[in-house]
Amino acid sequence: MRIITLLLAIGLVACGSTKPDSDADAKALNSECEAAIKNFKTSDTTIGKWFETAYGYGVFPSIGKGAIGIGGAYGRGQVYEQGKHVGYTTIKQGTIGLALGGQSFSEVIFFKDKSALAAFQEGNFELTAQASAVAVKQGAGAASEYSGGIKVFVMVKGGLMAEAAVGGQKFAYEAK
Repeated sequence: MRIITLLLAIGLVACGSTKPDSDADAKALNSECEAAIKNFKTSDTTIGKWFETAYGYGVFPSIGKGAIGIGGAYGRGQVYEQGKHVGYTTIKQGTIGLALGGQSFSEVIFFKDKSALAAFQEGNFELTAQASAVAVKQGAGAASEYSGGIKVFVMVKGGLMAEAAVGGQKFAYEAK
């Protein structure tokens, strides 16, 4: 079991750096993040208030996830403080359990206040299996509240995944 966990961790670490490799990559990521924000707002008109009132947020336009028993996911995004792009972030996820398939999804993490964003920017931020994400659909934003200073929304882009697994998400942050 420890060997499998170690191999998964090594594989996730090898997925790349936090900052884009070039100016062209940075521009492409920015365009993808802006498109993802627009998609979240279009899919649920009540989510706009989250973008307007949150102290900050992290946007992951595309996270790829796959599993055959043991799973992993990786994505890159941008962090915003009071609506202004301030840095880059990556997400790495590992799971173990009954899981099969592959999926692509977008994710946004809202930070209620400066201290919640600061905890994320310190680079030791993790979401465990107990943290629940809300699937975006019309009205989901209106019925949601912060938990521990954060709120997570996800929007499936494609793929098929059957999963009854546990795991967590680990994030890295690097200022712009």
